Amino acid sequence: MTPDQMRDASLLELFSLEADAQTQVLSAGLLALERNPTQADQLEACMRAAHSLKGAARIVGVDAGVSVSHVMEDCLVSAQEGRLYLQPEHIDALLQGTDLLMRIATPGNDVGPADIDAYVALMERLLDPSQAPVPEPAPIVETLLPEPEPEPEPAPPVVAEPPRQNKRMTEGGERVLRVTAERLNSLLDLSSKSLVETQRLKPYLASLQRLKRLQSQSVRALDTLDGQLKTQQLPLEAQEALADTRRLLSEAQALLAEKTAELDEFGWQAGQRAQVLYDTALACRMRPFADVLAGQVRMVRDLGRSLGKQVRLEIEGEKTQVDRDVLEKLEAPLTHLLRNAVDHGIEMPEQRLLAGKPAEGLIRLRASHQAGLLVLELSDDGNGVDLERLRGTIVDRHLSPVETALRLSEEELLTFLFLPGFSLRDKVTEVSGRGVGLDAVQHMVRQLRGAVVLEQTAGQGSRFHLEVPLTLSVVRSLVVEVGEEAYAFPLAHIERMCDLAPDDIVQLEGRQHFWHEGRHVGLVAASQLLQRPAGQSQSDTLKVVVIRERDAVYGIAVERFVGERTLVVLPLDDRLGKVQDISAGALLDDGSVVLIVDVEDMLRSVDKLLNTGRLERIARRSQQTTEAPRKRVLVVDDSLTVRELQRKLLLNRGYEVAVAVDGMDGWNALRSEDFDLLITDIDMPRMDGIELVTLLRRDSRLQSLPVMVVSYKDREEDRRRGLDAGADYYLAKASFHDDALLDAVVELIGGARA
Repeated sequence: MTPDQMRDASLLELFSLEADAQTQVLSAGLLALERNPTQADQLEACMRAAHSLKGAARIVGVDAGVSVSHVMEDCLVSAQEGRLYLQPEHIDALLQGTDLLMRIATPGNDVGPADIDAYVALMERLLDPSQAPVPEPAPIVETLLPEPEPEPEPAPPVVAEPPRQNKRMTEGGERVLRVTAERLNSLLDLSSKSLVETQRLKPYLASLQRLKRLQSQSVRALDTLDGQLKTQQLPLEAQEALADTRRLLSEAQALLAEKTAELDEFGWQAGQRAQVLYDTALACRMRPFADVLAGQVRMVRDLGRSLGKQVRLEIEGEKTQVDRDVLEKLEAPLTHLLRNAVDHGIEMPEQRLLAGKPAEGLIRLRASHQAGLLVLELSDDGNGVDLERLRGTIVDRHLSPVETALRLSEEELLTFLFLPGFSLRDKVTEVSGRGVGLDAVQHMVRQLRGAVVLEQTAGQGSRFHLEVPLTLSVVRSLVVEVGEEAYAFPLAHIERMCDLAPDDIVQLEGRQHFWHEGRHVGLVAASQLLQRPAGQSQSDTLKVVVIRERDAVYGIAVERFVGERTLVVLPLDDRLGKVQDISAGALLDDGSVVLIVDVEDMLRSVDKLLNTGRLERIARRSQQTTEAPRKRVLVVDDSLTVRELQRKLLLNRGYEVAVAVDGMDGWNALRSEDFDLLITDIDMPRMDGIELVTLLRRDSRLQSLPVMVVSYKDREEDRRRGLDAGADYYLAKASFHDDALLDAVVELIGGARA
């Protein structure tokens, strides 16, 4: 490629980018002008966009773009100067020109000279003063291409303004750099691994804290021995050896304390920086929700006109940030729901007027962030769903007996709309009635690990509520144990978790089932599906994860619930191919690997086992004849709320719990009873947590008792005070949640049973 060719290729690419931006300005402005043709700001914005495109097209030598944008600019200037009142046919033609410009700017376009000539002729005809319409709104009509007319005289040359490339290089006052999606994915992958690696310091640091405590005990034991030996006359060599031992232990203790403090500070700072790095890398993938809306307002308007309806789409939350992969996958279901709202929801103008509504129907789409999710609400002010007609369709299609259908609630009736192939249309049209309905929307949303719910009010409209993750790079999952290995089930596919007693499992047609939400649900062992050896569990109950995908519901028996985790998704190596029942991998906080279950694939595996008759039965566990004693935990906190929260969390996990209202109360309890763990606050009346831990470490009976400090203070010096006093674990209440506390307890003393 010659330098000139390279330069031309670069300019054409820039022209394509500018056309994409300017046609969006034109589309939005023209739709606003359709409602109010005299808006000066919108006329100016559209005229400037057409003028800029004309100049850019002239610079790169795209003559077709010059011709189209020139006649569009003439039309808009005439409207600005009051020589032309924009009618629906003008808006239609200008929108047609907008589409034509985008096709011209797209590489490999199929726009020919005849298309350009026809469009220019159309605009010249509309701009002919002798045919200028009177300034009254005209009825909505379809725009037809006119018969070809003689080619107009060439327009006088216009000096074009160069495209302002700096606008493409800045955004919000910041410089913009184009980076490939692959590099962003790689950056996010590396940052997530960095974040996980910093978590691996925590157990190592906890081990050093225990080692420091053991060394302190060694020094105290040596002092006790020295005191006992002072009554005896030791040889000089023994006295020197004893002194050397004390000196070496003291030096080692000081060095260990220093290095432990340094590692603690390094781990805390590394964790903070890794989190910022990950958050920044994740933010690079985020795009405004408006990116998925390009053309949707126009689509609603055009579809409404083709159906003889007047429809307007209002959008809120266009700047809401969402992962680009989520945006790409949202386009199809959103388009389907919008078309559904125009076709099924909004009534004809005459029907709306008779019902006391404006002739123009309104569809609202709102995007917002809630609890780490993208929440979308799409509502219309149409007629809503005819529940009695829906009930009749359900009966006619033999989906439910008449007696049952009559008892169905509104919520239950609406769920039938999400069944495959279900439609209320009697005839097939270009828009609907083909049976590809809300089930496709639900499937696409569930593919995003999200959910969709339909609500409606008769005569007032419908509302779809969608919740999807902000990013596919992170998935909230339930981590379980199967065959002594960790697996993660995405929460979006989990109906519930439950503990089944042996009597809850019944045999139906040779298969195991249990009762769930008014129906028998099949029970399958995760160890058979994942080809893992069945693990041994001491629990009297069976741990079951109920998963659902469309109409398929099964209970998957696992060995242990580890807990909910937010996992950074790590794609499997392409060389592995498709791994059965597994979609991706992730790393837990301790650096161990967890595999993320592909629920759809797992359900197919269940069906295959059922069809081949190879489904194994799950052995019922018998009651334990002897029960191991439960471990005891003492919770010391002056806050009633915190005490009760911690007490309930620990009781639910199987621990025996005692509470104390302050350090003095806790100290008295420790001296009078036996405990396996102390959990204490710092700031308390009479005796604070630091004093309590210090007293405990000086007591020969209690000095080996594990101690966890739970405090509202998350400053480095407060953490250092708690750990230096002898605590084995420091947990900040600012980041306090169920998993953090319970995981720390398990790390310190293990499970609830001795």
